[in-house]
Amino acid sequence: MNHLRRCNAAFATAFAASAGALCLPAPVCAADLQAIKIGLSGPLSGANAFAGKDNENGVRLAIEELHSRLFKVAGKQVRFELLSEDDQGDPKAGVAVAQKFADAGVGVVLGPYNSGVALPAARVYNDAGIMMSTVGTNPKITQSGYQLVFRIVASDAQVGAQVASYAARTLKLKTIGVIDDRTAFGQGIAAEFSRQAKAAGVTIAGQEFTTDKASDFTAILTRLKAKGVDAIFFGGYAPQAAPMARQMKSLGLRAKLLGGDTLCSPEMAKLGGDAVADNVLCAQAGAVLDKQKTGPAFQARYQARFKHNPDVYAAAFYDQTMFIAAAMAATNSVDPSVLGSALRSMTHAGVVGSYGYDASGNLKASTVTMYTFKNGALVALSN
Repeated sequence: MNHLRRCNAAFATAFAASAGALCLPAPVCAADLQAIKIGLSGPLSGANAFAGKDNENGVRLAIEELHSRLFKVAGKQVRFELLSEDDQGDPKAGVAVAQKFADAGVGVVLGPYNSGVALPAARVYNDAGIMMSTVGTNPKITQSGYQLVFRIVASDAQVGAQVASYAARTLKLKTIGVIDDRTAFGQGIAAEFSRQAKAAGVTIAGQEFTTDKASDFTAILTRLKAKGVDAIFFGGYAPQAAPMARQMKSLGLRAKLLGGDTLCSPEMAKLGGDAVADNVLCAQAGAVLDKQKTGPAFQARYQARFKHNPDVYAAAFYDQTMFIAAAMAATNSVDPSVLGSALRSMTHAGVVGSYGYDASGNLKASTVTMYTFKNGALVALSN
C-alpha cells in the first residue's frame, strides 16, 4: 500500500498558496490560516443512513464551534474542511472511501460506523498514515497493532457482558435464543453475549442467522418460540430489529428482545411502533447524556442546529473531534502520528464521558448503560 503514503504536510496546507500574501476579506490574513481536511466515513444512504447522518452532524457541530472560537494551532487560525463520504455500510465501498481520503490528503477520519467496514479500512488508513476513530465495536479492530486506530466507544466484549449480566442477574432470564445478521458487528456482539450469558448460568437455546438486508424473520422466530425462550438476543441493526419486534408480537412470542447499541436508537421506536416498548432492552456505550454536566447543553445546541435530537453516537463523534483538536493545540501539530501519541497520553472531558486511550487504541474506561423504551423514547435503566 506504499502508493497511499503521502507527506503529512498535505494534511495542513496554507491558504496562502492560492491567495498569496494578500489579506482575505476577513480579519485574518491568508498566510495566517491553515486548512485541515477531516474525513467522515459512514452509511449516508440506505437503511442505516440515519446513523451515518447523526455521526456526521456530531463532527459538523464540533467543527462549527471550533471555527466560532477562532481555533488556532501553532499560532495559526485553523479552517477545517469536512469531507463526508458514503461507505454504504459495505466493506468494499469503505476501502474505496479510505483510498479516496488518502489521495485527497486527509489526515484524520471519523468513522467508519460499521465494524465490517472498519476492519478492512483500518489497514488502508494505517498504511496511509491517517488517524481513524471508529465506533465499530468488534474487538478485532484494535487488535492489529495499528497505532492510528482508535475505538471511541466500548467494545462488544464490554457491551455484550453488560447485556448478559443484566439478563441473568436483573431480569432472571433462564433460556435465551440468539440471532445474528452475519456482519462483523452482529457476529461479534452475539458471540460475546453468548459467552458471557453461559458463564452467568443462562441456557442458550438456539443460534439462528439472518442478514442485514432481511425483513422477514417469521421462520427463525417460530423455531425459537418452540424452544420456549424467555428472550432473544439480536446481533444486528435497528432496521432489522424493529420488524423483528413486530413479528414477535404477531406470533405471540412474549419474549424480551435484547441487543447492543444499534438497538438503542429512536429509529427502533419509529420503525417498530407499539411493538417496541419495555419488551426491548439494549446496552449503549457511554453514560446517560442528559445526566452529564454538559449533556443537556449539547443536546440543546444539536437540536437547534439540526432540528432533531441526537441519535446514538453524535455525542461521541463530537467529543472525539474536540479531543483531536485539543491534541493539536497541546502539541502545536497536525501530524497524525504526533496526535496519535497525544491521544494516548492526554485525557479529555467530553459531553458523554471522559476519554483517554490505551496502547491498543481502546478507551481506558467506558461506561455502558442499559436502556428500554417507554412511549417511543429511550429510558435509562442502569449503568
